[in-house]
Amino acid sequence: MQQLLCLLLLVAGSFAQTAATRQQSEKQQVLWQKLEAGIGEVDRDLDGVLGLAILDLSSGQKFLLHPDDVFPQASSIKIAVLAELYRQAQQGKLKLTDLYTVEASDLVPDSDILGGLTPGVTRITNRDLATMVVAVSDNSATNVLIDRVGMENVNALMDSLGLTHTRLRRKMMDVKAAGEGRENVSTPREMMALLESIYRGEVLNKEMTDDFLKMLSTHKESFLPRDLPDDVRVANKPGELEAVRNDSGIVFAKNRPYVICAMTTYLRNERGGEQAITKISALAYRMFDRLGRASEYGRVVSPANRSKP
Repeated sequence: MQQLLCLLLLVAGSFAQTAATRQQSEKQQVLWQKLEAGIGEVDRDLDGVLGLAILDLSSGQKFLLHPDDVFPQASSIKIAVLAELYRQAQQGKLKLTDLYTVEASDLVPDSDILGGLTPGVTRITNRDLATMVVAVSDNSATNVLIDRVGMENVNALMDSLGLTHTRLRRKMMDVKAAGEGRENVSTPREMMALLESIYRGEVLNKEMTDDFLKMLSTHKESFLPRDLPDDVRVANKPGELEAVRNDSGIVFAKNRPYVICAMTTYLRNERGGEQAITKISALAYRMFDRLGRASEYGRVVSPANRSKP
């Protein structure tokens, strides 16, 4: 009889705990619904096409909008190039410290750093080139790295991750290739999957993953962090083309990191695309920041309120 009573108490306790967990989850779903509503307003106001993928790296919950539509990536495709650079460094095919001598023949427009260095004299490492790619989206540095790692190897890495719509088809500033339709492309879902795989250590080992994300977090002018607090770390790469604005990255909100990949195309006004990405990023951060700082019941205890009941 006593054993039966204990069993009944355990079942009752488990049921109560499950019910409480469900109620807490339902409260959090309200926040997701409000986020969806806010994104819907931004989408309606945008004179263009928006694709979006947001992933909670803690719970796995997602928000998706046109997730499988293929979008031009502009400079956001450089995330794939840099991932292959680090993979080859991990495999010993090259070193991040290997040196490159700047050559005038390598220079293309929008190369704010490499274009100002002394050809035939200045030597920099592969990791320096990668930092230039992230910090100022240096196109010449990108093209040097594409030559070093091989365009076909970048695409093979994407294939190995099941990202068959993510393709590096041309070098930067190759207007002829772009005019022939050889655009660098991906989808919101695939770019989200690439960043998640990197974050979870499925592409690189821990040492390389940590350095990759540190490099990708190099300060830059971009759309995702524009309205976020200055101390929030964002590992991202924006992209800009005529009628196209993108930004994909990982936002390290306290206790609640998340992936956000926002892509816009057919824009009548590029500034409108930038503003849409910035607004959506701020909406997402406000939700994840709240989730990361709150208790399971939604109570937030800030340092200034520690003494309050």
